[in-house]
Amino acid sequence: MLNDDFTPMEFVVMVIQEFFAKDLDTATQIMLKIHLDGKGVCGVYSRDVAATKVDQVLDAARRAGHPLQCVSEPVGF
Repeated sequence: MLNDDFTPMEFVVMVIQEFFAKDLDTATQIMLKIHLDGKGVCGVYSRDVAATKVDQVLDAARRAGHPLQCVSEPVGF
């Protein structure tokens, strides 16, 4: 997930909890990493699952009127 200066932190936490099944403390820590570092990892999934999660986050953000961005990137092993 990518940081922006407009999406409320509370919304980001809610999205992480809802779509990435994180508890409040973990979701808050991820949100703070996104806020401070410009981006953060919400989870590691297969390509298809990751694409679905990106679509879900972007759809929820658009419906709420927020510019939140979420991307999937390959993980190097």
